[in-house]
Amino acid sequence: DVQLQASGGGLVQAGGSLRLSCAVSGFRFDDYVINWFRQAPGKGREGVACTGSSRSSTWYADSVKGRFAISKDNAKNTVYLQMNSLKFEDTAVYYCAAKDDSFCGYEHEYTYWGRGTLVTVSS
Repeated sequence: DVQLQASGGGLVQAGGSLRLSCAVSGFRFDDYVINWFRQAPGKGREGVACTGSSRSSTWYADSVKGRFAISKDNAKNTVYLQMNSLKFEDTAVYYCAAKDDSFCGYEHEYTYWGRGTLVTVSS
C-alpha cells in the first residue's frame, strides 16, 4: 500500500521555524513527485513546495520563496519542508502528496495524499 505520513506541525511564534516531514512507503521514491500543499481556515488548498526526481523540478509558491526549503532523504524515503521566518498567514493544515510523474504539475494530478499536520503561527 502507498502511504504518506506527514508530521512535525505545531504552534510557533511568528518569525520562528518548523520542519515538517513526509515519510513515504509503497512506491519507488525516486520515480515520484512529492508536493506539499496547505489549506488555511476558510480557504482553498494551495501548493507550497514540490520536489521531483531531480533538483531542476523543485518548485516553490511565491509566498514562501526564500523562507521555505524542500529536501529529500532517499535513504529514509522522507521529504522535508523546512519553514523559516514563519508568518501568521502560514497557519494552515499542511499535506504531502505524491504522483508518478517527473513534473510538479497541478493539485488534481496527485494520486496519493497523506493526512495533514497542523501548523499554527501566533502573531
